[in-house]
Amino acid sequence: MAKRKLRLFDAILAAVCVVLTIDAVAPAAAIGNSQYFWWILLLLGFFVPYGLVNAELGTTYEDQGGLCDWVKRAFGIRTGSRAAFYYWINFPIWITSTLVMFTQVFTATTGIAVPPLAGLAVQLGIVWLVVLLSNYHISESKWLVNIGALLKAGLILVLGGLGVYAAVTRGVANPADSFADFLPSAAGLPFISIIIFNFIGFEVVTTYAGDMQDPKKELPRAIIWGGLLITAFYLFATFGIGAAIPTDELSKASGFIDSLRILAGASGGPLILICGFLFLFTLITNMLTWSLGVNYVTQHAAQYGTLPRFLASKSKKEGMPLGANITNGTVISVLLAAAAILEATGGGTDVFWMFFALNVDLLLACYLFLFPSFWQLRRVDPDRERPYRVKGGKARIFLVAAVPFALLCMTLFFTFFEEAPDGTDMVNMPLVIGVACAVAVGEIVAAHSVKKHRAALAAQKSAGKTES
Repeated sequence: MAKRKLRLFDAILAAVCVVLTIDAVAPAAAIGNSQYFWWILLLLGFFVPYGLVNAELGTTYEDQGGLCDWVKRAFGIRTGSRAAFYYWINFPIWITSTLVMFTQVFTATTGIAVPPLAGLAVQLGIVWLVVLLSNYHISESKWLVNIGALLKAGLILVLGGLGVYAAVTRGVANPADSFADFLPSAAGLPFISIIIFNFIGFEVVTTYAGDMQDPKKELPRAIIWGGLLITAFYLFATFGIGAAIPTDELSKASGFIDSLRILAGASGGPLILICGFLFLFTLITNMLTWSLGVNYVTQHAAQYGTLPRFLASKSKKEGMPLGANITNGTVISVLLAAAAILEATGGGTDVFWMFFALNVDLLLACYLFLFPSFWQLRRVDPDRERPYRVKGGKARIFLVAAVPFALLCMTLFFTFFEEAPDGTDMVNMPLVIGVACAVAVGEIVAAHSVKKHRAALAAQKSAGKTES
């Protein structure tokens, strides 16, 4: 039986489902009114060049290694291994934060407190359901992805629409007294990385190229149209939250549902229940789309020596990544157990934000390699056919690579600071320690990859001498 193919419409919805993350809308809204300045700046300075770079690299190098393969091609196995490790390890950390949010949103929706042990059982059930579904091609579960994307859009339209109605009828929770209120403030700087986080994920869509009917034409179109839709949805949703909840009272985990409850009022009980459960469903579809993309990239990286070999195995029936899929499920299960212990014993610790912030930093660290790789591949591989090519001379291409890279560096720097109870800035030491540990492990993995690569080259050289 012929394998089903993704149409352009499916690819656009897949892009929306991957990139549009409702769970990150509330943390972005925590910036306050200055978020609109950052949305516009990062849309023009990061998102547009990021989309163009992915469209070119995704259609030029049509394999399933995605970002990690591009980095390895540009800078060699050691740097490729670093990028692959950061890209892989952020995924189980993000899933953990999303599932911590899952139980918090359930409580905010129903009013039912979930005991840590019961919450852990539900979370583990969802993880292994995603692992099971990830054993099949995206084209086989595209109906689920499409439903998830449409539901995300619907939920955001409801929230944004209620926000507009509230702003017109009773004003907003975060009024702006002057234009200066929309300008950047020190309090919002640690959160601007969330806006970039909300933009990224198109390289996951490039891993679906093999399931598309005509990827050379459809992939760039999916990125462009998906990007326009995603930006509009994000701005609409964050406006709705800003209209409902004062910034200093906003919950980063359940802010979406809390905002709906405030905007809908006392008569909005049924709407809250419906939207709450649909929101939970979209979290699962988002985990599935990212799982499929990350598994492909991880399996490819392990196959070509930039990650441990046990991650390279495939299922016999479907040919899908098996080692990466099972390993992800296992690592997530361990992290969820740790999160449950922290929730039970950590007092006022914001477990969701602890894991989410670490995931954001490690994921953004991958993209520090993306834009230099684009520049380097243009320089060392100029004659390769590029079905989609970013237009412009050397100066423009340099800006396409340099501007988003500089913005990434700036946002990553500010993530390591947080506001102290007295209003001053302080270093977020748990985040610094977490990132430092991940970087250390990444260097060990990179050194091991280089060692294996050199051993393989030596064996090939020795075999050649023996034959001669």
